[in-house]
Amino acid sequence: MTRMRRFLLYVHTGRRAALNALQTVLAELTAHEVRGVIVDEQVDEIRALPDSDVPPGLRETLTGSDVDVLDAVSAADLVELGIVLGGDGTILRALEAVREADVPVHGVNLGHVGFLAESEVEGLAATVTRLLEGDYQIENRSALDISVLAEDDTVVSEHWALNEAALEKSDRQKMISVAIEIDGRPVSSFSCDGVLLSTSTGSTAYAFSAGGPVVWPEVDALMLIPLAAHALFARPLVLGRSSEAAIEMTLDNREIGVLTLDGRRMVELGAGMRVEARLASQSVRLVRLSATPFADRLVEKFQLPVVGWRGRGPRTR
Repeated sequence: MTRMRRFLLYVHTGRRAALNALQTVLAELTAHEVRGVIVDEQVDEIRALPDSDVPPGLRETLTGSDVDVLDAVSAADLVELGIVLGGDGTILRALEAVREADVPVHGVNLGHVGFLAESEVEGLAATVTRLLEGDYQIENRSALDISVLAEDDTVVSEHWALNEAALEKSDRQKMISVAIEIDGRPVSSFSCDGVLLSTSTGSTAYAFSAGGPVVWPEVDALMLIPLAAHALFARPLVLGRSSEAAIEMTLDNREIGVLTLDGRRMVELGAGMRVEARLASQSVRLVRLSATPFADRLVEKFQLPVVGWRGRGPRTR
């Protein structure tokens, strides 16, 4: 007996265009006898919307026999692939849902500047067809494993992040004092607004705004970037896979630090606590339909000027 194919659909529920796209994808899946799977929390969000914000027929579709509404864990365990309709923020939410099941995800862009989503909504039907046919490549992206430790070095909590973990001050009028450790050795200490720990994927997100380098996604790197540090040496550091970085809230801190993971999950840190970061052994898997060079995506997303470029003719060796 052939097992029913299932695709997870994750959508930006606050965008009418994303909900329209959701209807299109569900219709395409049904036409190919593939079941759509939607996380129950997302369905609750859609049900809570005013009728004027929901496309006609979508509520009925979500309660129909062609759609499975499940909790995030059950949904991730059943599906072979996820289609995300939104921007980078929606993709990060979807990746949280499927992280443990290691499900590959394809993003359809309905946001603004973003590097995780690849397809555009205008070619949605063709995109779904290619995904159903397996006509795509998997791009592995490094993620961060994060541990938060108490003053006595007991582990308080463990987390992961695709873009970055940001330790920042909680009071805009004050600063926090930190000590930086690399591979078990002290490197620097200073007062600052915060410190970023970023992956290569995150180099075009918060890390870019903070003055960090743009790093090509295939580079297996962990970056540490001080934010507005009062220090002579406060340059971004780029570490390899074998390295581990730590940020300590020094004991003289009177302020609370806030660790934010991918801009979504938050943990408070007090004096004597520390954050340890390393590149995770489990990658995040993104589904790509084209082999567009990262340089081209960089130019397109940031609208970089390339006037005057001549390029080179055929290369000879």
